[in-house]
Amino acid sequence: MSSRYPRINMVVEPPLYGAIRRLARDEGISISRKARDLVRNALELVEDIGLDIMADERARTFDPKKAITHRQLLKRLGV
Repeated sequence: MSSRYPRINMVVEPPLYGAIRRLARDEGISISRKARDLVRNALELVEDIGLDIMADERARTFDPKKAITHRQLLKRLGV
């Protein structure tokens, strides 16, 4: 069966395989689809952590004396 999506082959430990298989069965979806969903969720969590770190850094270095209003920003951009 050909697919328009790239494929990833991975080796997992039996307990991990069993957990994914059970989750897929409980949701009535394929093991492949469940694994894809879990990877997608993990990537979103990693992205969220990265954005949180960036936000913390920006909050730490924020200087209200240097802040400008939205209107001032638009004026600087010539909008």
